[in-house]
Amino acid sequence: MIRDNDLISANIGEMARALESAGADHIEQFLYSLLTPSETDEIAKRWALVKEIAAGTPQREIAKSLGLSLCKITRGSRELKKEGSPFRRMLTLAGVSEDAPAANRTESRPASAPAFRDIGSFAAQHAAERGILPAKRGA
Repeated sequence: MIRDNDLISANIGEMARALESAGADHIEQFLYSLLTPSETDEIAKRWALVKEIAAGTPQREIAKSLGLSLCKITRGSRELKKEGSPFRRMLTLAGVSEDAPAANRTESRPASAPAFRDIGSFAAQHAAERGILPAKRGA
């Protein structure tokens, strides 16, 4: 696959500007519509690892609980440590306390949602319940 940085930058920027004024429900629906269940699983786990790193959870524990490589977790840790980190800003916007242990923080999963071990299964069920079909590839 050829990486087109101009295409990536233009489209990510356009989506960010469009999402800036959208409500949380619309953004959630958009993401479930745009992403496949496996992509949703990957993004959800990456966000979970950012929250765990910020809470001080050891990297090996995060790797074991989320089934992620230490390489991905190390990358997340490096990004979180950067001055002006977008991760820190998103944690603040999400209302996630960086100082509280992960077990004591507010769960970001809707209360009505079952606690799936496989985030992809939750994403697929969530999308099905809301009538959101995955985006067709190549269309």
